Amino acid sequence: MDKDIFFMKKTLEIARESLVYDEVPVGALIVRNGEIISSSSNKRETNGDATAHAETEAIRKACTKLGRWRLSDCDLYVTLEPCPMCAGAILNAKIKRVVFGAKDPKGGAFGSLIDLRSYPFNHKPEVISGICESECGEILSDFFASKRKNK
Repeated sequence: MDKDIFFMKKTLEIARESLVYDEVPVGALIVRNGEIISSSSNKRETNGDATAHAETEAIRKACTKLGRWRLSDCDLYVTLEPCPMCAGAILNAKIKRVVFGAKDPKGGAFGSLIDLRSYPFNHKPEVISGICESECGEILSDFFASKRKNK
């Protein structure tokens, strides 16, 4: 199995686990040399923190584990295209590669709504999209359909 598919399947498991906490089901992993360094799901509801997206939580954990803020030898896997806040954190952490599943036409910052890589920042990660896209999109669609149904 391709490594990107393997790690995206892991992020989907993390996203599914967040459903128990009524969080938007987004999962993220930081991988270095084929090893998972950190993982997280959205924690906004759990922590009451608007910045507690899966990506920022995984970045914080990876920085703590590695004892540094530069993650230039790390890849980020996430089930949904990062928003502008998360894309900014990715640029600041100097993450080497971002691999995501579903595009986010209303808030994606790596090509769907905007592309922060098109600005003259000093770091531009490689971005790969569409890995397990239908599975990643389906878990989100099902979550929001359920929310609308229960209103």
